[in-house]
Amino acid sequence: MVEFLQFTLSGISFGMIYAAVALSLVLIWRGTRLLNYAQGGMAMITTYIAIEVIYHTGSYWAGFVIALAAGIVLGAVCQLTIIRPTMNKPPLNGVIVTIGLLVLLEGLAGIFFGGQFRSFPTAFSGTGLRIGRTPLGVSRFDIFVAAAVLVATLALAVAFRYTSAGLRMRAAAFNATIARLSGIRVARVLTVGWALAGLLGALAGVLVSPSTFLYPNSMDTIFVFGFTAAVIGGLDSPAGAVIGGLLLGLALSYAGGYLPSGASLVPVVAFGILVLVLMVRPDGLFSATQVRRV
Repeated sequence: MVEFLQFTLSGISFGMIYAAVALSLVLIWRGTRLLNYAQGGMAMITTYIAIEVIYHTGSYWAGFVIALAAGIVLGAVCQLTIIRPTMNKPPLNGVIVTIGLLVLLEGLAGIFFGGQFRSFPTAFSGTGLRIGRTPLGVSRFDIFVAAAVLVATLALAVAFRYTSAGLRMRAAAFNATIARLSGIRVARVLTVGWALAGLLGALAGVLVSPSTFLYPNSMDTIFVFGFTAAVIGGLDSPAGAVIGGLLLGLALSYAGGYLPSGASLVPVVAFGILVLVLMVRPDGLFSATQVRRV
């Protein structure tokens, strides 16, 4: 029972990180029908910016805030300069551009920051918490990780539902043509969506790097897990992305803890879950039912 509790809490902590990546992918997909393969690379770059700020200022929170700001700016700049010219072009154009952007970002990171593994500090102690003499398998920082992603998710949910900017984003995602006819500047809305996706990616990068170390390809696996979580929940469902991240985090934590050689089988389990969901429900477990009018 103690092991089960430890695996569950650990799975929730990592699942929230996968949820942040999945939600960033959903934000872009809903507005542009484009899967941003460079999302992991963008998160990695902002994490490098954070660690440089931390080393120069000695303040974790300064690096944390600068990383989120850098994610917003990077997301907006990428959409304006690289992605916008591919709009209204064949879908393959956008896919190739995002893959090229990923290669570019990882190459630049190797040139400017080096290819060695770098440890990333934590905001709070990484020592495992206990209830009496029973170890919980999570630390204060793990609790901070889950809380930070949850707060970001709730803030986005409130913004989408109760603000005029959120209403414009929902309208643009639902039908860009009708939104334009209603006076909504869809291009500007899409830029905001990319900026928010950049923020969520930066948040995921800063939160996961203490566990994975930081190097130019450090976010590739996290991106794959985040993409899997988005597919599980449905690429059109923000709530599904969060639930998919939690489900995947729990599944991988249990697999790593209970299966023989579990740690090496975690990618295989993730791939198996992805294939199973695509076979059973390709649109995701929480996707809206498609209605066809005749």
